[in-house]
Amino acid sequence: MSSSENTARLEPRSAMASDAAGARDRASMIRAGVIGGLTGGVIIWIYEAIVWVGVQHLLPLAGIPRNATGLVFGKQVQDQLGIAAYFLGTAIHFFFTIAWGVLFAYLWPYFRRQGYEATFVALFYAVIIWIVMHAAIMVATTSHPDYFDPMVVIGGFMSHLFYTVPLALVVKRRLAAEATG
Repeated sequence: MSSSENTARLEPRSAMASDAAGARDRASMIRAGVIGGLTGGVIIWIYEAIVWVGVQHLLPLAGIPRNATGLVFGKQVQDQLGIAAYFLGTAIHFFFTIAWGVLFAYLWPYFRRQGYEATFVALFYAVIIWIVMHAAIMVATTSHPDYFDPMVVIGGFMSHLFYTVPLALVVKRRLAAEATG
């Protein structure tokens, strides 16, 4: 058998191995993004409980889970839903923390190859997702905080830093651990 025939027979196996490795990489990224997103989602709520509730007295502790319902659908819908607003708000909150987490996990390998530290990337990611999320909220409803108020902007950026930094550290650690074995 010639070497070209031998090479031709090996290429499909090589492509299959590459596809399997790609699927493992995607699964690792999704898993890291979900875990990182959930971690960040819990930590942002802890931050909000300490700062927004405990220090600033902006809302009651019970208002944190239902907050996303009011931001997405407006205060009137939030009030009409009653207890369901807590469950819907929690689902909305964690849906977005997971989605942003998976996106970060897909982006992270690029920044790692460029030599950036995960927490550095997280600082910019926090600002970007705050802007995107709140621009979408402004389109979805007129019942939202004044996003041009400096206190709202600074508070929003700070809370999102408490989401993105843990997210970035979890994604970095999980993807590095899976890459080494």
